[in-house]
Amino acid sequence: MILYVDANFASPYALVAFVSLLEKGLTFDIETVDLAARANQGLDFARTSITRRVPTLVHEDFSLSESSAICEYIDETFPGTRLYPTDLRDRARARQVQAWVRSDLMPIRDERPTFVVFNGATRPALSAQAREAADKLFSAALSLLDRRTDNLFGDWSIADVDLAMMLQRLIVLGDPVPQLLIDYTARQWHRPTLQQWVHRPRPPLIGY
Repeated sequence: MILYVDANFASPYALVAFVSLLEKGLTFDIETVDLAARANQGLDFARTSITRRVPTLVHEDFSLSESSAICEYIDETFPGTRLYPTDLRDRARARQVQAWVRSDLMPIRDERPTFVVFNGATRPALSAQAREAADKLFSAALSLLDRRTDNLFGDWSIADVDLAMMLQRLIVLGDPVPQLLIDYTARQWHRPTLQQWVHRPRPPLIGY
């Protein structure tokens, strides 16, 4: 298997695909794609990824992009640690969390890009719009956790990585975050499979 990821190892979506493979105990190679140089738009990569996006997983003669689709494919194809809850409604909720952090909360994603997490970049204070998005994030996360600091659904799921990644964008720069969510994120962040991504060597960050 081959997992194509961004050359900076900063994509939160490549992160969850990477963690999913490790949680299943699978052996795979990593190929990096320089998004800044638009390498993903080249014909060579287009032959591999029909959407020309990372992450892309290649398994035998099958290639797949879009991180949540990759996570589901891995979970349904291979034995090992479950990536999604067994309960039908919890599984639907986990997919909702994944879809939500990919499609909403744009002010946070704009003002706290993942470079701040993985490369130590600094950013100015949050705008009013980003603070409003943060409040929505906190409200949803606190409701889902229901005063717990372990996992969203009792047992760990890949949705925990998605949610922790969104919260970590704020935590690393010292933005105000409820303590329960800080504790939850720290627990997720120290999961060994996630730490393998955190400690990947990265090229110097330019322009941030």
